[in-house]
Amino acid sequence: MDITAVNRTIPVAVAPEIPPEKAAEQRSIVQAVKALNGTEMFGQDNQLTFQRDPDTHRMVIQVINRKTHEVVSQIPPEYLVRLAEDLKLQQTSATPDRIG
Repeated sequence: MDITAVNRTIPVAVAPEIPPEKAAEQRSIVQAVKALNGTEMFGQDNQLTFQRDPDTHRMVIQVINRKTHEVVSQIPPEYLVRLAEDLKLQQTSATPDRIG
């Protein structure tokens, strides 16, 4: 019986290190969002979220209903996020390959 396969090491992806200034900035943003959500400024069942759009990698601010998980409001609006994505795709496909 070959047991060498059992003893192999598995590579682990390491997250990039965040500079201390950036980490402090992110913590203060998270604390501010938590404070706003605690005031129920956006309604009793709503919460403010910041997240990165998976397709465009741009930050999107949303007000989401906690019970239904429906997006109540979004900045920038969804249609603008998709428009920006489409324009970026058109620009990359319209750019001719340079041979040099």
